[in-house]
Amino acid sequence: MNTPRNSQLGHKVTYPTRYDPALLFPIPRAAGRAELGISCALPFSGHDRWQAYELSWLDARGRPRVATATVIVPCTSPNLIESKSLKLYLNSLNSHRFVDDATALRTIARDLSRVAGAQIDVCAGLPPVDHDAGAVELDALDFEVACYGPPDPNLLHSGRDWAQETLLSHLLKSNCPVTGQPDWASVRIAYHGQQIDHASLLRYLVSLRDHAEFHEQCVERIFIDVFTRCAPERLSVEARYTRRGGLDINPWRATADSPVPVAGRDLRQ
Repeated sequence: MNTPRNSQLGHKVTYPTRYDPALLFPIPRAAGRAELGISCALPFSGHDRWQAYELSWLDARGRPRVATATVIVPCTSPNLIESKSLKLYLNSLNSHRFVDDATALRTIARDLSRVAGAQIDVCAGLPPVDHDAGAVELDALDFEVACYGPPDPNLLHSGRDWAQETLLSHLLKSNCPVTGQPDWASVRIAYHGQQIDHASLLRYLVSLRDHAEFHEQCVERIFIDVFTRCAPERLSVEARYTRRGGLDINPWRATADSPVPVAGRDLRQ
C-alpha cells in the first residue's frame, strides 16, 4: 500500500550502491485532501519546488560530477514523492555513468514524472537567496499564544479595511507524520481583500506547531483555512522548509489568478 507507514520513513535502510528508480515511493495526495474536504476540482493552483543540494553521478569516463538542481512538481500530480525515498534515489545515482549532465537530469525528470503521475521539470542550479523586499514581517509582534495544536482556523480574523500585502513569518513548524521529526519553514502569504489581522494569523500558524502532516499538506491546509475564514479575493501561500538530507521542499498554493512567485531561497536554506 502507498501510505506513509509503508515507506522507508522511520526504518533503518542500506544506502544504495547502484542506480535504482524503484526506490521512489509515491503517496497519493487524495487522502490528505479528503481531510480538507477536497474531493474533485482543486480550489487552488500551484506546485512543489524541491531544491537538491547534493547531487552526483559519473561521466562517460567514470569521473565524478557534482551538481545542484531545482525540481518542480505540479500540485495537479496525483502523487507526491516521499522525501526519504527521493534522497535514496538521488544517492543511487552516485556510481552511475551518464553520457553527459543533460542526460542525467533528463533521467531524473523521467523517473520522478513516472512516480508522480505528471510531468516534472528538473533543471540544474538553485535560485538566489531572497531578501523579501516589501514583505511585512510579523514575528516581532507582541502577541500571546495558547494553542500549539491541533490547527485552529477559528483563530483567523479579518477586518473591514481592504489590503494588498505580503505577510512573512519564520515561525511555521510542523512534524513528520511518521517519524515525528520537526519540520521548520518560513511562510509567505500574499493576498488582496479584507485585511487579515496579523496577530490572529500568527496565532493560527503557531497552532500547527505540534501538528503532524507532510509539508505539501500543511500548505494546502493553510490555504484552505485562510481562504475559508478570511475570504480574500486573491490568495497565495508559499512555505519554504529547511533542508534535510540535502533536500528542501517549497510548496506553493494560490488562487488561479495569482502570479507564480519568483523562485528564491531563504537564508536558512
